[in-house]
Amino acid sequence: MKSILLTGTAGFIGSNFVPYFLEKYPEYNLINLDLLTYAGNLENLKECEGNPRYKFIKGDICNRELVEFIFNEYDIKGVIHFAAESHVDNSIKNPGVFVQTNVNGTFTLLDVAYKYWMEKPFTCKPGYQGCRFHHISTDEVYGTLSLDPNDLFTENTPYAPNSPYSASKASSDMIVRSYQETYGMDTVITNCSNNYGPKQHDEKLIPTIIRNALKGNPIPIYGDGKNIRDWLYVLDHCKGIDIVYHTGKSGEVYNIGGRNERTNLQIVDAITTILDQKVPAAKSYKELITFVEDRAGHDRRYAIDATKLENELGWKADETFDTGIVKTVEWYLGKYTI
Repeated sequence: MKSILLTGTAGFIGSNFVPYFLEKYPEYNLINLDLLTYAGNLENLKECEGNPRYKFIKGDICNRELVEFIFNEYDIKGVIHFAAESHVDNSIKNPGVFVQTNVNGTFTLLDVAYKYWMEKPFTCKPGYQGCRFHHISTDEVYGTLSLDPNDLFTENTPYAPNSPYSASKASSDMIVRSYQETYGMDTVITNCSNNYGPKQHDEKLIPTIIRNALKGNPIPIYGDGKNIRDWLYVLDHCKGIDIVYHTGKSGEVYNIGGRNERTNLQIVDAITTILDQKVPAAKSYKELITFVEDRAGHDRRYAIDATKLENELGWKADETFDTGIVKTVEWYLGKYTI
């Protein structure tokens, strides 16, 4: 049995990843280290609680003693690092927390892994060849794109982060790269587009739209609602992480995107159309759409070119936005209407 340390998997993406990974790989023990900040919820992992190959540890990735204990206690031979402060609005209000968790936390994990797996730069300890550190990042490190549909983020797009959140993620990416180049650690980085699906925190756009609509409250949309994002169904992201962790080339970056560009207005229109059909109210939910003051430094457009991942490793998104958003709305209807 091989033990893999997963960080932050009580959050949205990680809590979708753990059950998928547990079922697919019976030869793995999964150790979940999560601080359970407001964004983490163990209810998201209830289906894993009784599994003898799954262990939850509450703790901070910045706590070096704890991380060292986990490596020694469980003989960790792989890391998939999800843990991050990720809400842009919160990073604008309190950037220091983002630097602490996303930069210092990533450094702590990397440094402990390096010292546990390797005797010296470019020399693994016996039995620790093939130990890999997979860092989960974001397309926001690349900044913003023009409105030209041919203008896409690739793995070679220069970094130009515009928020404290994206700057902290860009910094952590660079630290991962430095451990690959300086010490010869086996690392991979994946940069994903906006995820959606079950178990996402209430603060995010799609749950906010659904929750407010069902309550009959105004549905807040920043600015003119024409900001564009590339939307990726969360299980498709999990499958991409799986493929890169197992078959990605050491030292490489892979972008994971859904090829589903939508404006925020298109998102809210799609969701309210589904709600009008499934839980009709006296008036259309579309009448609740309300424009609010735009977010500071709000990037206009993100879109990922996932060609490298598709061509080199054979990944392909299973869900279109039209199929994924129906599944998503149905899951939240179960959550919000109980």
